[in-house]
Amino acid sequence: MRTPLSVVIGAGGTGGHIYPGLALAEALRRADPDAVISFIGTERGLETTLIPAAGYRLHTVDMIPFDPALGAKRFLLPAALLRSGAQARSVLRRQQAQVVVGMGGYPSAPAIVGAKMAGLPSVIHESNAVPGRANQFAARLTEHLTVAFDGSRAHLSGGERALTVGMPIAASLAALDRPALRAEARRAFGIPEGARVVLFNGGSLGAARLTAAAVGLAARWRDRTDVHLLIKTGPAALAETRRKLVDAGVGAAAQGEARQQPTDAASGPVAQAVPYLDRMDLAYAVADLVVCRAGSATIAELATTGVPAVLVPYPHAPGDHQTHNARVLSEAGAAHLVPDAGTTADRLAELIDPLLADPARLAVMGRAADPGNHARAADLLAETVIRLAGQPTTTREFTS
Repeated sequence: MRTPLSVVIGAGGTGGHIYPGLALAEALRRADPDAVISFIGTERGLETTLIPAAGYRLHTVDMIPFDPALGAKRFLLPAALLRSGAQARSVLRRQQAQVVVGMGGYPSAPAIVGAKMAGLPSVIHESNAVPGRANQFAARLTEHLTVAFDGSRAHLSGGERALTVGMPIAASLAALDRPALRAEARRAFGIPEGARVVLFNGGSLGAARLTAAAVGLAARWRDRTDVHLLIKTGPAALAETRRKLVDAGVGAAAQGEARQQPTDAASGPVAQAVPYLDRMDLAYAVADLVVCRAGSATIAELATTGVPAVLVPYPHAPGDHQTHNARVLSEAGAAHLVPDAGTTADRLAELIDPLLADPARLAVMGRAADPGNHARAADLLAETVIRLAGQPTTTREFTS
């Protein structure tokens, strides 16, 4: 009788590490429906809600960030790694894990340390063009490295042996047919007839800079009926953002009128704020243009789905990796790169107005990105994991 595949995935902190981990888990389940998959994270990040909500067990360990801003507390990092690694090793033993995967971010490092302690094979996935501190450390503890972008190899110890698999994304995005889903998406968000849609997406926690610019842009365009702004704020900023939209005359009241009378020009423009987007496939299907941060998952999703974008890299990302991520699309002509400090309503209006007025130009931008392996990255990474576990595989081999 075959031993069920047992995999533990280290992922946590932000959605940029968690969602690729969940995409991998989904791919492993497709390959082996009997697979036992669980996660290691901490009690600080979004993993405490996102992972259980997806139906997977989360084991938490005591770990602190790889962050110089911790000051003197950074000297506690070696002890924290040993303690959390030992905790992870206990989890791996209880789960009878065969392979451990680290998706990057400080919550994943203990999983790789625990695998080393337990003598188990492990693999890391680096999602950013410039690797984070956790994976730079973890790469020294495993022979098995995978990356989303070729350029990451130069920044990893042993990077010359890394496999470029792409960025694991949800199956609903990997196979997204935007035109086919567009009508359903417009109904779902209550988009007025004829309005073009600009999606503001600040990431899993929202982005204050993008939200402020979106509110300013909504106020500037209050008399227009041909534009709809869909603003993902994150839960913490939702109430304040909705209040500001109402104060600007483009919030809840105007939005309600527009939804009831979408062809009534007197109802004015629509700007709606939402805390979260449960269906990113609908969000990308409805958007004519996205204004967003440049996390690696977002870059992969945009490249795969063909949505043109204005990218505003988070300026405090370690190693300025979001700017490096953004250049993957901007240098291909699929996006415009705007510095965070220069992201104002006036600057965005100057940039976005001509784009919305030229659908052919937007279409060219959407086709410019190289989708690479992102649509099949989860399956390719799952192939590596299954092979390390010594289990039979059904997917094709891939090369670096």
